[in-house]
Amino acid sequence: MKFLDDVYCDVLIIGSGAAGLSLAIRLAPYYRVIVLSKSQLKEGSTLYAQGGIAAVFDETDSIESHIADTLIAGAGLCDANVVNFVTTNAKHCVQWLIDQGVIFDKNFQTHGKINYHLTREGGHSHRRILHHADATGHAIETTLVHEACNQSNISIFEYTRAIDLILSDKIEISGKRRVLGAWFANYHDEQVKICRARAVVLATGGAATVYQYTTNPDVISGDGIAIAWRAGCRVANLEFNQFHPTCLYHPYAKNFLLTEALRGEGAWLLRPDGTRFMPDFDYRAELAPRDIVARSINYEMKRLRTTCMYLDISRQSEDFIYSHFPNIYKKLIQFDIDITKKPIPIVPAAHYTCGGVVVDLQGRTDIDGLYAIGEVSYTGLHGANRMASNSLLECLVYGWSAAEHIIHNLPKMTMSETLPSWNKILSNKLDNVVIQRKRHELKACMWDYMGIVRTNQDLDYLKSYIKELQYEIDDYYANFGYSNQLLELRNLVQVSLLMVRCALERKESRGLHYTLDFLILLDKAVPTILIP
Repeated sequence: MKFLDDVYCDVLIIGSGAAGLSLAIRLAPYYRVIVLSKSQLKEGSTLYAQGGIAAVFDETDSIESHIADTLIAGAGLCDANVVNFVTTNAKHCVQWLIDQGVIFDKNFQTHGKINYHLTREGGHSHRRILHHADATGHAIETTLVHEACNQSNISIFEYTRAIDLILSDKIEISGKRRVLGAWFANYHDEQVKICRARAVVLATGGAATVYQYTTNPDVISGDGIAIAWRAGCRVANLEFNQFHPTCLYHPYAKNFLLTEALRGEGAWLLRPDGTRFMPDFDYRAELAPRDIVARSINYEMKRLRTTCMYLDISRQSEDFIYSHFPNIYKKLIQFDIDITKKPIPIVPAAHYTCGGVVVDLQGRTDIDGLYAIGEVSYTGLHGANRMASNSLLECLVYGWSAAEHIIHNLPKMTMSETLPSWNKILSNKLDNVVIQRKRHELKACMWDYMGIVRTNQDLDYLKSYIKELQYEIDDYYANFGYSNQLLELRNLVQVSLLMVRCALERKESRGLHYTLDFLILLDKAVPTILIP
């Protein structure tokens, strides 16, 4: 679409993954919608999701079992009402996705009834993961992109980033504090512009790229969490950073995730000598929740002083591997790794942000008219550890629930209000080498001092370091103004500090937060909530 000047819409959606696009498509029959995408429309975490979506489609499974598994994986910190809400609404939200054209793998179809091929992943007691081979996210994202682009009421701005929100307290408007729109800019334009909107939705994804080793694409940088915090929203549980146990360890392979479905279909984790080790750590072995598997791998690597562990699916038949994991097979064969014959070198990597912007069941934040859905949000679903394949489900359910609320409650807005223009100078003159160096240093420090295993001494040092860096970035921001690289680093620094603050407040080891200073588990589990 041609890039415009200041614009108006009913609903501004910042982010173009499963959460943002599903919401946009649901709203399109009723309202004018603008979607901002930082990169290409389809680029983001959804595109690279391999495993699938958890929902009860098997007659031998039950919603009660899905609830129980989620609560166990969340280590006592899930909100039971939210877990019930998401799992109860899972099937019709996934069916909506199927109705949009997403094709999930099937076993067979008899008498008009479809029997989906369901896989099993860590933490699940039943096979309940619908998938499209090993490229479920690609199937979902490309389908939603196609549907969104065919809706006349949806305008899409690619290579465009939101900078900050415009709130009613910035101008003289009486009544409840509410969002009025956002400042935004196209990567190829040197002018910051205004989008006036009756509602704004943050759907920007998580913040795992604050870490040196991550499965996330570079475009995911905690923007929504930082933007919401600066606007005055509460955030919660940012100490719970999920490290995916199995990321390919290879000098020429960046961010390549090896789906948990491999372990669900019988892959074993091995030491360099070929022996299994997960049965030594948990009775569920390779199918234990991700926090346990990641810590076990980390422990064995340190104990044996080795750079990686191994994942072996070769005991399955070649036909089985070709049919279930075709994309992984094709990818790894490029690196001379034939998974039908030999194990895969793996290491844990930062993967998912379990905390985020505090929202209710409709995705509403602390600011009237501002919503947050998907990984950017803290709903209470994941608790201290996200169970596999509940994340895409959360995107779909909250895309639906937010749409229902917006359709029936979108506030009226007059055009008489003059919104404040951007008050920073525009400049891309700051040396990007400096920005990139500081970004690299931040990510390395987050990996070293707030990784899989933590101590308060490390966290205190990290907090001081980030505060100094934030002061420096604020100085750059005041004197150099807008540049894409600086804005992204500004958000990464802000979210990193919030993560460290949350970690320092939790005086126990629970789920994904494992600290050597507090190995005990407190009797009462409560979320960590930060208030601006």
